[in-house]
Amino acid sequence: MNNIPFSILDLVPVAQGSTVNQSLQNALDLAQHAETWGYNRYWLAEHHNMTGVASAATSVVIGYIAGGTQTIRVGSGGIMLPNHSPLVIAEQFGTLASLYPGRVDLGVGRAPGSDQVAARALRRNLTGPDTFPQDVVELRQYFQEVQPGQAVQAMPGAGLNVPIWILGSSLFGAQLAAMLGLPFAFASHFAPDALMQALHMYRTQFKPSETLAKPYVMLGVNVVAADTDDEARRLFTSVQQQFINLRRGTPGQLPPPVDRPDLLDYAIQQSGANQMLRYAMVGAPDTVQRGLTSFLEQTQANELMVTAQIFDHTARLRSFEIASQVRRTLAPQLVGEAMSA
Repeated sequence: MNNIPFSILDLVPVAQGSTVNQSLQNALDLAQHAETWGYNRYWLAEHHNMTGVASAATSVVIGYIAGGTQTIRVGSGGIMLPNHSPLVIAEQFGTLASLYPGRVDLGVGRAPGSDQVAARALRRNLTGPDTFPQDVVELRQYFQEVQPGQAVQAMPGAGLNVPIWILGSSLFGAQLAAMLGLPFAFASHFAPDALMQALHMYRTQFKPSETLAKPYVMLGVNVVAADTDDEARRLFTSVQQQFINLRRGTPGQLPPPVDRPDLLDYAIQQSGANQMLRYAMVGAPDTVQRGLTSFLEQTQANELMVTAQIFDHTARLRSFEIASQVRRTLAPQLVGEAMSA
């Protein structure tokens, strides 16, 4: 059995003092490196009304990344389906799949990826999450072969069978993915509380489909790695500050790290950010290896989706390079069976 696949989730962070243009160039540079390091997928996330995230036009950024790479799978982690009509997303991803055959994934989520004011500005009604299961079913149908008498078809999109993933941070997504027989990605990198219960629900209730014969789980995990534990902890303070600001309702651009991580301890405890970041592997290679081994023993994940909000681009590249090296040291028997593309 091969080692567990590692993939990357990128929010295309905009660091303080930088620009969206530079952030997008950094994303492409990271994706190109990730391809050479053996990462399986490179996913972009849809967020709105956030000055520190440059991936709001997710389909556009996916096209940019796919166009600058050769083999790595590229997709969404995810498209927030309540913000869009299923037909529009089918056409967008049908176009991407036509341009980059066999390389495009479509992860969909139920949350709006924004605040309520921004959700209203997106001009879909605010009852969208309540129709999420129906929207997913409709979306799947657009990727199937056109049926006689079918009045509306996705062009391009029909017949392409673009792989759909259900994203979730609660039991709802686990239950839906199991019912539809779809792969499931859980946001344990920021919402760890329901992880083990969601895994149990998905695996025990899973119904095989034409898409997937057995349950397949990809789990989000923060990995901030450096050559020493102290340097990794320093880099991680950017993430900690970002989560503190988010909990305070003052999100912004990604802040630079602080040289005294201990000075953040009180603010972290007060904000609850430490609970949200429970599954963060921070340290030198050996430290990260021990953390990931423990996580895999607990979860038996089929794939890990690594994310790292690091202020300095060079340090961010180094962190993902170390993570890819650590991957090769993980015992294959720790994990479930990998899913073929």
